[in-house]
Amino acid sequence: MTMRNYRWCVATVAALLLTGCDGGAESDTGNAKAVALTKNQVRETLPDGEAMTGWTESARPTAVEMDKLHRSQACPIKDNAGCENSRFYGTSTFRRDDTAATATFLVVAYDSEQAAREAYDVLWDGYYGKRAGQRAKSFELGPIGDERDARFGSSGFRGEPGAVTQTRVGTTLLWTLAASADKGGIDEDGVRDLATVLAERAEQARNGDAPTAALGD
Repeated sequence: MTMRNYRWCVATVAALLLTGCDGGAESDTGNAKAVALTKNQVRETLPDGEAMTGWTESARPTAVEMDKLHRSQACPIKDNAGCENSRFYGTSTFRRDDTAATATFLVVAYDSEQAAREAYDVLWDGYYGKRAGQRAKSFELGPIGDERDARFGSSGFRGEPGAVTQTRVGTTLLWTLAASADKGGIDEDGVRDLATVLAERAEQARNGDAPTAALGD
């Protein structure tokens, strides 16, 4: 299996991302955790080259308004379940030449915390939780976000490692998809670090701050 065969590498998805209208909203609860991110905040939440020390950017952070095309990418299950009341979709992709690893970050921003909570299990149980292979095992991410799940297994035909994490931060769902052509190219600690950076950047965004969290912080 070669790098180009990774199902998770969504550089092509990023290439499809189109421009859209920005906007922001808050739920009527007044709770800070219920702040709905703007398109610009989604883009800034995605790690960039400065945040990913040791990695090379394959597809720059891009965010778009959610539409039919992007619902089919973000929620590829029956009737695009899990994308109800979603507003924006974003992605960025990185590679490490020394370990033949790839890392893809995905963000879906919803219009309310309730919508994100309702989508969480739908997407984890229906799609993302299966992305690490049939024999993948769950592992702990630590206290990041409001909800979190992670699985590590084999994504390739020759036992190449793959992992997926899903986290909810307020009104936003976040994913980290990692894989490697080398059996030692990624491990749980490395995947945990990637998921933590993404969650911390989302926390900063919902607090109204510019996301600055980076690997090694």
